[in-house]
Formats: sequence, structure tokens, C-alpha cells
Amino acid sequence: MFKKILIANRGEIACRVIRTAKKLGIATVAVYSDADRDAMHVRMADEAVHIGPSPSSQSYIVIEKILGAIRKTGADAVHPGYGFLSENAALAKALEKEGVTFIGPPVKAIEAMGDKITSKKLAAKAGVSTVPGHMGLIEDADEAVRIAASIGFPVMIKASAGGGGKGMRIAWNEREVREGFQSSKNEAKSSFGDDRIFIEKFVTEPRHIEIQVLGDKHGNTVHLGERECSIQRRNQKVIEEAPSPFLDEKTRRAMGEQAVALARAVGYHSAGTVEFIVDAERKFYFLEMNTRLQVEHPVTELVTGLDLVEQMIRIAAGEKLAFGQDDVKLAGWAIESRLYAEDPYRNFLPSIGRLTRYRPPEEGRQDDGTVIRNDTGVFEGGEISMYYDPMIAKLCTWGRDRTTAVEAMADALDAFEVEGIGHNLPFLSAVMQQARFREGRLTTAYIAEEFKDGFQGVAPDEPAALKLAAVAVTINQALQERASRISGTIGNHRRIVGHEWVATLGERDFAVTVEASADGTYVRFADGTSVSVATDWMPGRTGAIFNIDSQPINVKIDLAGTGIRLRWRGIDVVARVRSPRVAELARLMPKKSPPDTSKMLLCPMPGVVTSIAVKAGDTVEAGQAIAVVEAMKMENILRAEKRATVKRVAIDAGASLAVDELIMEFE
Repeated sequence: MFKKILIANRGEIACRVIRTAKKLGIATVAVYSDADRDAMHVRMADEAVHIGPSPSSQSYIVIEKILGAIRKTGADAVHPGYGFLSENAALAKALEKEGVTFIGPPVKAIEAMGDKITSKKLAAKAGVSTVPGHMGLIEDADEAVRIAASIGFPVMIKASAGGGGKGMRIAWNEREVREGFQSSKNEAKSSFGDDRIFIEKFVTEPRHIEIQVLGDKHGNTVHLGERECSIQRRNQKVIEEAPSPFLDEKTRRAMGEQAVALARAVGYHSAGTVEFIVDAERKFYFLEMNTRLQVEHPVTELVTGLDLVEQMIRIAAGEKLAFGQDDVKLAGWAIESRLYAEDPYRNFLPSIGRLTRYRPPEEGRQDDGTVIRNDTGVFEGGEISMYYDPMIAKLCTWGRDRTTAVEAMADALDAFEVEGIGHNLPFLSAVMQQARFREGRLTTAYIAEEFKDGFQGVAPDEPAALKLAAVAVTINQALQERASRISGTIGNHRRIVGHEWVATLGERDFAVTVEASADGTYVRFADGTSVSVATDWMPGRTGAIFNIDSQPINVKIDLAGTGIRLRWRGIDVVARVRSPRVAELARLMPKKSPPDTSKMLLCPMPGVVTSIAVKAGDTVEAGQAIAVVEAMKMENILRAEKRATVKRVAIDAGASLAVDELIMEFE
């Protein structure tokens, strides 16, 4: 077994590998850039080596810097995690020359399967069903347009060395092919150091289902079932689960057998994933093979009981698999929600800054038998950088069946507190409540179809509004009682706290009467509805469980001026609790209009303006690309919303901007 493993990665996956290495008694080495000097993976490792500036192109994907860290520390094995150099054959070759073990597949398998073009040719030769497409290299945008037209729209433009949604675009017409081709090349080069592009047919109404394979160096190969990864945004997976709610046993077996056959055909060992597109008739087509550990591997671990990182280490050390295909059993159901530093209310644009609050739910087996797991690489007070992937954490739940796992996820998301940056927690919570998701009717177009106008938050229905109004008046009553004890006594007389209030949630008013008792608070609404509320919430706490008629709900709480901000199940509302007279007067107050920004182009996210396509005096048309902003390794094309004339351009290409900084003005 190895004595010291260097993790050639960062963030949560580096922390994940370190945890298993420690369990096996193996020393660990972290590498870090300037931006990651105080990162969690650096703190967790036994040793840490600085490898360069913040951009990954100058640190994490520079092979010579990784080799330098190996020589400095004497590490005898390297785990690449995912992304960065994880599917880079040059790294594997360099390690072999150094006499250091690569904890991953053999070089030939990386070259064959890690390259998306080559892998499709080999898959077809091995008899695996493949998606129609052009597997040759594409030189320029004109050739891309000709190829796309011959395949038939829509098409998928993909980076040959890609992964994680980087260097990937769907094009529905020639204009989108031209724009997508260049953006894909740019992203592929900056993320993987390889700008080769290919094009294939985009299958409509597809599901993205992948098979986890595991093989040792002695010819033993098994699959560990499937993962459903259909809920994606910008080709980036958001919610995954194991098993799939769509597959039947016959299809599962066929996909598993093809995945194993493909792995054996290239002499594969280590953990790997064979990805398929599955249509409505359960016909499946080979998409690609990822020769590395997948981001979503925890759901497979939860349903199989295996530690995939441990298996990778043991396989790399030459050990045989301790089990065969018949020994692999899938137990229960697991869900993974990826928590990203991105603002769902601003079209999921990246968000950076300091985590002023980061408090995940308690991990481990819960009283009801469900399991919570949270893989992360951040901590409260840490910084989310613009240089890397925006993932904050991977929250996973396990239950005896899908319904139990989904409900456990909904509860865990309610308990997860994150402040200081924009994040997608409310969006994830919203998905968990949707009937379509709970029924398992998923496709890769799920988000686009269910949120056609983007995510606007969750409007509480009448039962939810009543619950939150009851929570708000209970909190208000506690605050009023506390205030009366602190400063409400004059002589021997104590200020009397009222019992009649109006709780305002958005445009809705709820007139209530509140009665406190030893076992809780009773809230009676104007229509005669009455609920009991019991809670251990105290002023200063940012969250608590409220038992409403003995049904618990976990609500996040922030006192926002004169209001009470409540967040639960994707709902984010500021409740204002006033006396009936004050509420009556409040309705007469004028509403402040937002400033007019219709003639301005503001930077929608923190990032670098890589190009500006217009100048003062130019006339732009609706939909025309006018600037490109790069943030967290993704290029974002900014377009004109309507026909207008450019009055002035406020910045130059190369400028680093914060959210809402001015880029240009229109007449």
C-alpha cells in the first residue's frame, strides 16, 4: 500500500480523497494556488505545497508544478480527483516516468476513452450504440456550420477533452453554431489546455443516465448500477440520484453489460463512468466515458455501501477486487443536490465573496433511518473565488425508497444555512417540491421546461402562507415579550403586549389573534382557522423547527429591519407583523419605484470582460452579441435586448468588474 498520496486537485474532491486516505492510514499532500492558501484541503492534508498563481492555467493544470510538488514531498502516488488533470494522459505518462503511481486508469485507456472523438469510434467498433455525429476534428466555424447542417439541427458542440459542462453548447441554427463553436474552443482551451471540438446530434427529450464501472489490474470488471443525471443547467448536472426512476431491470442490465464490455475492450482499471443518453422508449446511446471519479459518485456509494476512492487506491496498489458482479446489490435510494455559488434569481450567474454563514445539516444516520452526507471544501468565513468552479457542497440523502430520500433532501435543504453570497439553495428546494420531479418524469430539458422564465422564487400557496404567517406572529410575540421584560416596566407596571396583529406576506394580510400558553402559541386567523405553534426559537437564532399542529417545519430566520425574513421549501418572504392600526396606515404608504436601468448594460456577474464587440455610435439589433464576460471558467455572451444606439462604452476589454458595474450606455 502507498505511504503518501498527493492530491492534484482542490476543493471538496481534494478533501474527499484526504478523508479516505486518512482512513487507510496513508499520509496526504495538498497542492494549492495563491487563492487557496487558506483553503480547507490545505488545512486537512498532512503537507501542502504552493504551486503558483490563482488561475488554474498557471497552477493546477501545470504538470511540471505537480511533479515539483511530488519531488519535494516524496509522494509515491497521485490522485487527480476530477476536472483539471484527471483525464490528462500526459500527466499519467509523466508520473510513470517518475516512478509514481497514478491512481486512475492506464494511459492507453485515458487516451482512448478520455478523448471524446476516439472513444465514440471505439464504442461503435465494440458494438455499443452511439449518437449520430461527426467524429473528426473541426478546423473553423464555417466547417462547423456545414457539418451541423448535414447532421440536422439541433446539434451539440462539445470539447473533445471536455467535461463538467465546459466547452459545450447546444445550437439550433447556423448563427448559434458559429457563436458556440468559438466559445466552446475558448472554454476548452482555458479549462483543459485542448481546444479540439466535435459535433453530434442532440437527442430531444433525452435522459442522461450513466453507469459506474470498476475494474482491477487482474482483468476483473464490474458495474455498480446507474445514476440518473438528467436535471442539468447549461450542461452542468445539478441533481443526481441512484438508481434511476426510469430504468427497468432489462435496460439496466443491458446498459451495465455494454459499459463493462467497453471498459474491458480498452483494458480499463480503476473507477470510471460510461455515460448514455436514453430516449423515451428506453433506447440508449453511448455518450462518452469519463476516465475518472465523477462528481456524483456519493450516491453510488450510498446505495452500494462501497467507498469508490478506497477502491481506486486499492486497485492502483495492485489489489484485486474483493467482490464480483453478483455481489453488487443496490439498497435504497440516494439523491445528490449540488450547492453552487450562483444566484438563481439572476439566471444562475456566478457569485463570489465571503461565506459569512455556512452551517450544513448534521451528517450521519437520522432518527428516522435516513442518512445525510455533505461533501464540501469550504467553511464559514472562507472565500468563494472567481477562478474556479462555483460548487460549494454536494448534499446527499439516502432513504429506503425514492419518496423517503426526496423528503429527507427537502428537510436537509431547509436546515442548510448559507449567507454572504448568492446560492442555489432555494432553487434546489423548489425542485424537491415539484410534482413532476417527485413522479420521476425527468429529461435534460427539465429546468428549461419547468422554469421557462427563469427562477422567480416560490410563491407560497395558501397552506404554506398560513404556516409562515403563524411562524411570523410567534416570532413577533416572543420579541415583544422580550422587549417588555427589558424596557417595558414603569414603576410596578409592565407594558402589556397586544394579542391582535396583522401579518403581511407580500401583498397578503392575515389578521390574527395570538394566545400564549405553557405548551406553545395558539394563532387564530380571521376566518376562524386556528393552529398551535411550538418551538424552541430564541432571539438571535437564525433557524429553528416550528411544530405547527404537531407537524415540524424547519425555517431559516433573519430579522430584516422591521420585518422577519423567512425561508422554507424554496419560499423566501419578508413578513411584517404590525398592530391592526399600523397595518392600516402602512397600506397607505407610497411604494418606491426602482431606478431606470433600461438604457444601461450592467455586468450581470463578477468577472472579466474578455471582449467588447461594439463602440460608441454603433447601432445594435435585438439579440446581437455586444460583450463577453468570463467568470468561473465559463464564457457568458451579453446580448442587446432591443435595437439601440451605443452612447458610450464605459470600460475596456480586460477589465475586472463587480456585479452591476456599468459596461455601456445606450441613447
